[in-house]
Amino acid sequence: MTEALSVQQAADTARAIEQSVSRILVGQQQVVRDVLLALLCNGHVLLEGVPGLGKTLLVRTLSRCLSVGFGRIQFTPDLMPTDVTGHAMYDPKTEQFRIRKGPAFTNLLLADEINRASAKTQSALLEVMQERQITIEGRCFPLDAPFMVLATQNPLDQEGTYPLPEAQLDRFLFKVVIDYPALVEEARIVRMMLDGTIEDDLSVEGLSALTDGPGILAMQHTVTTITVDEGVLDYALRLVRTTRELPGLARGAGPRASIAISMAARANALLEGRDFVIPDDVKAVARPVLRHRIQLSADAEIEGQTSEMLLDKLLNQVAAPRQ
Repeated sequence: MTEALSVQQAADTARAIEQSVSRILVGQQQVVRDVLLALLCNGHVLLEGVPGLGKTLLVRTLSRCLSVGFGRIQFTPDLMPTDVTGHAMYDPKTEQFRIRKGPAFTNLLLADEINRASAKTQSALLEVMQERQITIEGRCFPLDAPFMVLATQNPLDQEGTYPLPEAQLDRFLFKVVIDYPALVEEARIVRMMLDGTIEDDLSVEGLSALTDGPGILAMQHTVTTITVDEGVLDYALRLVRTTRELPGLARGAGPRASIAISMAARANALLEGRDFVIPDDVKAVARPVLRHRIQLSADAEIEGQTSEMLLDKLLNQVAAPRQ
């Protein structure tokens, strides 16, 4: 069994990873933090944003800092489930079937544009996420730990995209929205390009490994030692349960959201160097935990409301316990 690090050791390592990845992924500090929190919780992340905002660079940089395997699958309408998981193929030399493992056999898997694939192929990946093992021709292959999927999707108003079913969305710990960088950060990127330094400044090759697979597992174990008192747990539960009766929502978050928000709050506390959770930790992770688990009502959409607006309303409406 993996031994836990001290909270301070785990926090120092996690912060170093956060700083290293943020230096490469210019202007996306919150995205980097959310992905790191999900990793500490042994969860998966759905990244939403238009092309060209650094989603692939994020995963490559993270895998370099963590010294773990990295795989990428480009989802297309004709992608088959076996293109994800692997298949058995006949070897005429040995006259036997041998297993050819698919790209899902890795540690960090980037599933690019998952909402462009068929429902059957989406389900194949999401089953791997849930079971953390792959079955090929009746043989079961456990995936190496740690295993994390970062699936990207384009906004649904783009041509050729298909929404993920509610049950599949719930498999993701977080939904993280990648937005355009601020003016000063975009200007910095353009300046690096004009000066010819962008390849050096944004190169992942020079990054040092800050931990490894066993180190990640140790940090994940440390997260489970963070204490959550009854008052904070009650606050997290009230946030989730209020989504089920909040005006403007046709569907609220289920019990899996209650588990996710409590786990993620622990990880946020660790990143802040604490061995206990406070209400601010719950608030910090509420949006990425809940935004893909709620559904606007038709009236709210007509009125121009958004999920982010209703989540802001939720956080203002539900009183946090005094610290």
